[in-house]
Amino acid sequence: MNDILPDAAATWRLVEDVVRGTIESYGYREIRLPILERTDVFARAIGEVTDIVEKEMYSFKDRNDESLTLRPEGTAGMVRAGITNGLLHNQRQKLWTVGPMFRYEKPQKGRYRQFHQFDVEAMGYEGPDIDAELMILCARLWEKLGLKRLSLEINTLGTQDNRAKYRHELVKYFSAVKSQLDEDSIRRLEKNPLRILDSKNPDMQRLIAAAPVITDHLDVESRAHFDGLKLLLNAADVPFTVNPRLVRGLDYYNLTVFEWITDALGSQGAVCAGGRYDGLVEKLGGKATPAIGWAMGVERLVELYETSGGKAGVLAPDVYIVAAGDDAFSCGIKAAEILRDRIPEIKVELNLGGGSFKSQLKRADKSGAAYAVVLGEEEVAGNRAGLKPLRDREPQVDVEFDELAEAIAARLRK
Repeated sequence: MNDILPDAAATWRLVEDVVRGTIESYGYREIRLPILERTDVFARAIGEVTDIVEKEMYSFKDRNDESLTLRPEGTAGMVRAGITNGLLHNQRQKLWTVGPMFRYEKPQKGRYRQFHQFDVEAMGYEGPDIDAELMILCARLWEKLGLKRLSLEINTLGTQDNRAKYRHELVKYFSAVKSQLDEDSIRRLEKNPLRILDSKNPDMQRLIAAAPVITDHLDVESRAHFDGLKLLLNAADVPFTVNPRLVRGLDYYNLTVFEWITDALGSQGAVCAGGRYDGLVEKLGGKATPAIGWAMGVERLVELYETSGGKAGVLAPDVYIVAAGDDAFSCGIKAAEILRDRIPEIKVELNLGGGSFKSQLKRADKSGAAYAVVLGEEEVAGNRAGLKPLRDREPQVDVEFDELAEAIAARLRK
């Protein structure tokens, strides 16, 4: 787990603000969820034969001997919240959330055991139009952040019946080459053979490439849904590639699955990924509800933003107040609050810890402030302040105390 230090936090906030604004411009509303859920919420939703449930969840017993888990992903909690709060009763919801997730996995560049995700979920929508909107939203987000090296891969997993037939074909195929499978694939063969296709083991890739593809096992409705999605993406000028090996790692997906990937971050290429989970609401105790969503890792998005040349500016104050002497410091406190009242957007830093005029002006310059407000015995006695530009060679001017806010506002708004 890692600390996000002030300079990095500034970039995080910039990126997060762009993501929030873009998501909400499409009509999605924020929901805030607990970090802890009952363990069975994730075991039922994600699937017990997954690396997340079997190896990666932070689970523990509370004082009532109930098993709780730090959330490893956002969708299950979002669905649970929709069910328990009646949000899905004769309603459709477009929701988003952001926050920390937890998985006990091998740390590597851009991936930590506590990580952060945006989750966007649309529940109650069954057509390919919402699928397309979620991908188009991402394309707009990349444009706003100035990100170039991203491409969209899509696939369809069909209905549960399609998956059952495809599962049979996969079991038949991989059973015939069982002696060549790795340990994880052998374990998954009977319980969830689709997960074999998600293997990252290089030794498995030749076998996976020769396996049957699910697009050969679709019914008419599933194929029409996928064709509709492709038509809408083309209409919106969002380029995509159909990847028949894309299955996603969680059990609850059906029909549309997709990933936005980049070649700019090494082997960890997925920046945003998701898909449909039309059976999950019912699986967690609600009424059958079509749904789709995506998750976006904030660490990876920030890294890609920086790799693309983006960086937040230093959050410097606009004004640094220099005050020498007790009376001047009292006047400085008052001046700082007047400036914050009259110029709501201003950032004001008041010198703390005393010091000579010279040392305080050095601090003012180091802070990055545009102006120093200078207060000493003469200024206080004359009910005025010195206004000193710090980023150009303009001379210091004296300003009546009551006119200080207006004088600073006029300069900052030029």
